[in-house]
Amino acid sequence: MTKYLLAYAATVVVIVAIDLIWLGVIAKPIYARGIGHLMADRPNVIAAILFYLIFAVGLMMFAVVPNQIDLGWQKTLIAAAAFGFIAYATYDLTNLATLKNWPIGLSIIDMAWGTLVSTIAAAVGRLVLTKY
Repeated sequence: MTKYLLAYAATVVVIVAIDLIWLGVIAKPIYARGIGHLMADRPNVIAAILFYLIFAVGLMMFAVVPNQIDLGWQKTLIAAAAFGFIAYATYDLTNLATLKNWPIGLSIIDMAWGTLVSTIAAAVGRLVLTKY
């Protein structure tokens, strides 16, 4: 049980660390240009924490844990990429469908980002899980 908690914690830390750099520095001007009028002055920290905790559970359930035995790294990475893409596509395509003037380019960038960050976080989670 401890190894699963360590893997989960590592997954959360990686997602948060990378996402803070992405959202706070790299992609901030992209989001500001596309949806600046919708952005809060300060993020809702409770909602962000809940997202990261829940999202990491999903990565563990659907990518890291089921693929730890005999299936190899490739299955973990594919499952993580698929999970990230599907989760982020749900958000982005819903926004495209329901919000006026939601930028399609932002959705494409965001879905690619979700795919990448999920794959990296699951790789670290799997590494921790297999080492302990």
